[in-house]
Amino acid sequence: MTWRDYHEATKHSVESLRRAGHVLDWTNMPDPFRYYEGVPVLDLPADPPAPEIPAFDVLQGTSGTTPACDGPAFLSQLLFYSAAISASKRTPLTGEKYALRVNPSSGNLHPTEFHFLTRGLNGWPDGLYHYDPSRHMAEKRGHRDFATMPASGSAPIVFVLTTIVWREAWKYGERAYRYCLHDMGHAWQALALSARAIGCEHIAAGHFVDDDVTRMFHLNSDEWPMLIVSLQGESIPVREAETGETVWFGGKANQLSRETIVHPLIDRIHSATKRSSSGSSGTSFAPSASTGSGDIKLPSPALSTRSFGEVARMRRSALDFQGGKRSMSLAELSAILAIATLPLSADFAGTRFIQLYLYAHRVDGLQPGVYRFWPERAELEQTKSGDQRVAAAGLSLGQDLAGNACVTFSMIGDLERAARSYGDRGYRYVHFEAGAIGYRLYLAAEALGLGATGIGAFYDDEVHRHLNLIPEQGQVAYHFAIGYPVPDPRLPATNEPQEIIR
Repeated sequence: MTWRDYHEATKHSVESLRRAGHVLDWTNMPDPFRYYEGVPVLDLPADPPAPEIPAFDVLQGTSGTTPACDGPAFLSQLLFYSAAISASKRTPLTGEKYALRVNPSSGNLHPTEFHFLTRGLNGWPDGLYHYDPSRHMAEKRGHRDFATMPASGSAPIVFVLTTIVWREAWKYGERAYRYCLHDMGHAWQALALSARAIGCEHIAAGHFVDDDVTRMFHLNSDEWPMLIVSLQGESIPVREAETGETVWFGGKANQLSRETIVHPLIDRIHSATKRSSSGSSGTSFAPSASTGSGDIKLPSPALSTRSFGEVARMRRSALDFQGGKRSMSLAELSAILAIATLPLSADFAGTRFIQLYLYAHRVDGLQPGVYRFWPERAELEQTKSGDQRVAAAGLSLGQDLAGNACVTFSMIGDLERAARSYGDRGYRYVHFEAGAIGYRLYLAAEALGLGATGIGAFYDDEVHRHLNLIPEQGQVAYHFAIGYPVPDPRLPATNEPQEIIR
């Protein structure tokens, strides 16, 4: 199995969907929350202060400050704006409630889990923890020093983001691995931007030996480590690290479903993308992609003063968009594109693997058509003219929201170049980048008073044909739509976060 085998096998086409015949077993739906039985649970203070720095400033690289005087307050603020429950929806037919979270997820299924270690955090015991968003609490799985953690350096807080692929595979089958990688990119940026908003910076590491991290964290067999994110900065309240023998509490992970269905193709691609040694991880700086220019120079970006706290907590995935004649401005599009292409802080992000194409439906000052974005010059190159609403919806598996939006994106990933640099591991990195861009698009749209939604389902090869792409120019990794959202009847008028009762 190689990345290419998996990618080809999981492409959508009319024929593949006709053959699929997948029916959801609602009685076997995975629990969206992981928890550990038999471990100490530490409270995180409720209602932490909201970061008042404008979301646009954070997206553009400016750090905020935090009033947190100790570790519990700091962790509460960090996680409340990156991983916590943000709202609840009510199913109209049954009245059943289910949770939304700050970090977006395909199908709201949330395969990503947040584990973290602390060393020398003021007022907080050193050790290994798992975050339970259903209670906004930290489950303590181990006590004292874990200095041998790979890729962590001397950082006082280190997160290990894992994925439980079964949560996505229950609904999406073999293609679910792609969505888990997207969601990892979403979660990575949610954590990174929340950290920046309260005054610290991060570095993400994708180059680690998977099985070593799995053993160190005693992860359950259904959980796979994907990213290590280290946080540092003067705003983190620190003290001297504890000394003494490491103590494991462990805990028993809850069973998510009555039965977990095995998907051999996912197991094989995950095995292909794992690292088995701490040797060379490929080139640390991938050769640059081709550069170019367009005939449309983008104007100065629009501005927004909405606070990061408000934007992060209010972000939603749009159910659909209003369509009609209401349009966004070219300055707003310019701001969104500028934010989407700012540098990422990771050991695999020396250069970018994603190229943005956009289907302009209703953007003032921009004729309807398909455009390629050249970030170096902030220019658009028109590659196809005419109304693209039907095409965008059709390419996105007939989802009307891709045509009703003001603008829809195809993120084209240079998978071949990633593989030349990092081997099959590069498949993860391209999709991490796509998800990271997606989260930035979510926040930028929300800050401008728009809505957004990620679209992981599309007719892969039809997208390539519509964009006139040859294989050497990349393959579609993610779709994304931005516009004016329609009201979601499942959301209550007062949308305060609510605890989920097990």
